[in-house]
Amino acid sequence: MTLNYSPNFNLKKRNKKKIKYLIYHYTGMKNDKLAIKKLTNFNSNVSCHYYITKSGKLIQMVPDLYVAWHAGESYWGDDKSINYKSIGIEISNPGHGNGYRNFSDKQIKCLIRISKLIIKKYNINKNKILGHSDIAPFRKIDPGEKFPWKFLNKKKIGIWHNANSKKLKSLRKKNSKENLSEFIKYLKKVGYNIEYSNLKELKKIIKVFQMRFRPALVNGKFDLECFNIAKSLNNIK
Repeated sequence: MTLNYSPNFNLKKRNKKKIKYLIYHYTGMKNDKLAIKKLTNFNSNVSCHYYITKSGKLIQMVPDLYVAWHAGESYWGDDKSINYKSIGIEISNPGHGNGYRNFSDKQIKCLIRISKLIIKKYNINKNKILGHSDIAPFRKIDPGEKFPWKFLNKKKIGIWHNANSKKLKSLRKKNSKENLSEFIKYLKKVGYNIEYSNLKELKKIIKVFQMRFRPALVNGKFDLECFNIAKSLNNIK
């Protein structure tokens, strides 16, 4: 691991016990040079604790016990302003606006290694290992549908649903307004902020959920496959 400190963090040190979340991001920038320049620029007002380069190397930008500026306006369960309670990891990827691509094996190996250290050190609950889009669904879509949540879950990082995959696909084209209200309740129980005020915001919530738990089809449309996935997440202990 190398050090390249960002000036963008809160000067007051926090108690180790305050750290309850691990948040993943993609940079959304064309290359490492541009991303690192932005994350270390005083005027950008953004930073992260750890940065994983395109080649899978780890850089620390803000020490763990300082609040980095990576989450912005954010919510999960009863918590707001997730910056204060989280470690943020940025992964080099051009993102949806610049030719979104798969995360490399080297990047994911690095991510697993640092994540396991953080999870153990701060005793982070698997339901509090999230993407930026999970905590800010109206503003963000990273790390996106190519992020390997299912694979990470097999490595004991984060949650994944246990719904029957063969049965799920047959439900993809079916929907019911009656099930939609139950679906929203399930999402709220998981931790999502579902205080939407119009159909556009509802579509964003569904899309973010699909990116995380149904990456094969991200269309923002509610169907019974989404419903059954959300239902199964409420049975995970």
